[in-house]
Amino acid sequence: MQGILQGDRVLITGSSRGIGRAIALAMARAGAQVAIHYHRAAEAAELVAREIRELDRECIVVQGNLEDADQRARMIEAVSQQWGTIDVLVANAAATAFKPVTELRPYHLHRTYTVVVESLVDLVQRLLPLMTQGRHGRIITISSQGSHYALPRYASIGAGKAAMEAMTRYLAAELGPLGITCNAISPGVINTDSVRYYAAERYESFLSRIAEATPLGRLVQPDDIAAAVIMLASPYARMITGQVIQVDGGISLKTPGFEGV
Repeated sequence: MQGILQGDRVLITGSSRGIGRAIALAMARAGAQVAIHYHRAAEAAELVAREIRELDRECIVVQGNLEDADQRARMIEAVSQQWGTIDVLVANAAATAFKPVTELRPYHLHRTYTVVVESLVDLVQRLLPLMTQGRHGRIITISSQGSHYALPRYASIGAGKAAMEAMTRYLAAELGPLGITCNAISPGVINTDSVRYYAAERYESFLSRIAEATPLGRLVQPDDIAAAVIMLASPYARMITGQVIQVDGGISLKTPGFEGV
């Protein structure tokens, strides 16, 4: 896909590590100029930016706590002053507490919904004037299997991602007349820091079971998600909008409990 995004300007939230980092590097390889966003991991963000610049792509680094409206505003202002236009927003950042519903407190829910849903709406509103002046408009949100399945200790982020998917559809309907497409990607289990924290002491056995249950026989990798993002950001996806695309190796096709039948 080298050159398929040549000249595009993209902003990826939460792109200092994990899936966001993989998306940033892949989009740079595809020709895009990239804005790296981070909250706390300044050193990691600068390392990603260095890798992108070594590819001879322009890269800017913006810091901001997505829970804070003023910081979101400063972040978008920095992008606006540097570029003046934007073509692609990838809403990848998330925050949550892995707890059962009975243990969730209001601040857990507030943090998750602010980062996952409120910040998406705010960023789109602030970026819309820049996006309508760009070459085209693409909004891509990164969802989760927990938006469709009741996973253990996943209620807060799962419900938040379900709301994100609904918002993505509304954005697709409302922004379509402006030529802007909006889609979500729902990844399978990926070996990231978040998954390690979620699985805790069952981490190794958890990954093994997931790989065994996946029809394609392996875990999803961050680069698999990055490839799907590039496809949705490219001209080839110009008539795809309002969709949630599963990138999970087929694990969502299977219903557990029938393995021995």
